[in-house]
Amino acid sequence: MIMKRALYKQLIDWKNSTKRKPLLLQGARQVGKTFLVSEFGKNEYKNFVHLNFEQNPNLTSLFDGDLNPKNIINNISLYLGVKINSEDTLLFFDEIQESPKALTSLKYFNEQSPEFHVIAAGSLLGVSVNKASSFPVGKVNFLTLHPLSFIEFIEASDGSLLSSMLKEMKDVTALSELVHEKLLRLLKMYLFVGGMPEVVQDYITNNDIVTVRKIQNDILESYQRDFSKYTDKKQSIKISELWSSIPFQLARENKKFKYADVKKGGRSNKYEQTIEWLQKAGLVNIAYNVSVPNLPLSAFSDISKFKLYLFDNGLLGAMLNISSSIIIDVKNTLFEQFNGAFVENFVASELVAYNDEKLFYWTSNSDAEVDFLIQRNNKVFPIEVKSGMSRNTKSLTSYTTKYTPELTYRVSPRNFHQSDKFINIPLYLVSYLR
Repeated sequence: MIMKRALYKQLIDWKNSTKRKPLLLQGARQVGKTFLVSEFGKNEYKNFVHLNFEQNPNLTSLFDGDLNPKNIINNISLYLGVKINSEDTLLFFDEIQESPKALTSLKYFNEQSPEFHVIAAGSLLGVSVNKASSFPVGKVNFLTLHPLSFIEFIEASDGSLLSSMLKEMKDVTALSELVHEKLLRLLKMYLFVGGMPEVVQDYITNNDIVTVRKIQNDILESYQRDFSKYTDKKQSIKISELWSSIPFQLARENKKFKYADVKKGGRSNKYEQTIEWLQKAGLVNIAYNVSVPNLPLSAFSDISKFKLYLFDNGLLGAMLNISSSIIIDVKNTLFEQFNGAFVENFVASELVAYNDEKLFYWTSNSDAEVDFLIQRNNKVFPIEVKSGMSRNTKSLTSYTTKYTPELTYRVSPRNFHQSDKFINIPLYLVSYLR
């Protein structure tokens, strides 16, 4: 079975665009970049050329000397023994962070040979960009691939009918209780399995939760190896320390990130670069604090106050060693585990996946907190996340009193419901906020 990814449509749009530039596809390791581009190349082009610079470091020599695209194409053609035509060939430069010359060449493909279709991808591209002496600023298009969203997971595991229904929902209309409960059960499974393609594929094929956890742990181990491979020993230790602390920081009642919880005596000046590394590697999502919700939110955020979320819920569960037995608990206690860490982390990753935007949250004098703020049509909307069935909206009420937003949202296990300017969105429909 081939998993459909929502980003595929954006690749089609890129191919057909009259303003197309070489495309840089970013995303954490093992989120499915190579598979997605390979499927796209084989389905949408007559010829597909795949060069993996990590698998074969010698490929860098094809970019020696003059970076004129015509010379590069000629070198690739001679190496592969095939003729490369611009109109029916996709060139895929995979793990391009391993070849700074190949990365620089994208500038010249854009300027001198824009007729060629070129996609470059890199698991740690964001980490490597600062090291590249000539990054093609303004000469490339960007897309980011995230782990499978909940809707993508449903489409892969339960067929397209249910996922199509969720994609098309625009009205605040309560679903039947049978459908609502089914979606909550699927959400519990998703929170455990997560959205890493290898894990999802194995779950669908074998339906074996034990294997799911083993693959998750293998992925986590591979990330630990990356920490050592792409940084010096001192920085590697700091990255590992901070990475390991994130699940337990999220498990606190107050999820604001604390450097002292990474290591006794920890300070921002010791770990700031570490957080930046994890963010550029695509492994964390950061939500910054805003005390006054003016636009743009980024201009009014306090970068010294933030929350760190893991980019995949399944890996968060693996790091916390959550038992698989909780999936079948009819009381939905998984949602409330570790002070609702899973639900808040899930909402953060869904917001990023659907909107590819920065995250913000609001606090007021430490007595009220709204979990997320989103910008839409030059307006700010508050979102409160509830892991249980509580109807308490104290923080939303405080925010509404101060700023009178056009609409306020609560995301919870409850069904769709609207009362005046307040809307409750079911957990499984964070996509509605698009």
